[in-house]
Amino acid sequence: MTHGVNESELAACVRKVLEQYFHDLDGEPTSNVYDMVMNCVEKPVLEMVLNRAGSNQSRAADMLGINRNTLRKKMLQHGIK
Repeated sequence: MTHGVNESELAACVRKVLEQYFHDLDGEPTSNVYDMVMNCVEKPVLEMVLNRAGSNQSRAADMLGINRNTLRKKMLQHGIK
């Protein structure tokens, strides 16, 4: 069961932002779009879930469905304390 924003709403937001991104490029070449999007999305997801978990990394990792060591690695990558 999902709560809050449904996947189609989130997907629509991503599509809208990417459409604007490609429009603004005006035909200029681009690369690493996947990494750019994942990095932009991952940090706020981690921050929001950590906040929701009261900064409890084990609980946050469970909420995210990832290993706590993976969470810690991602926190380091994004400069999240």
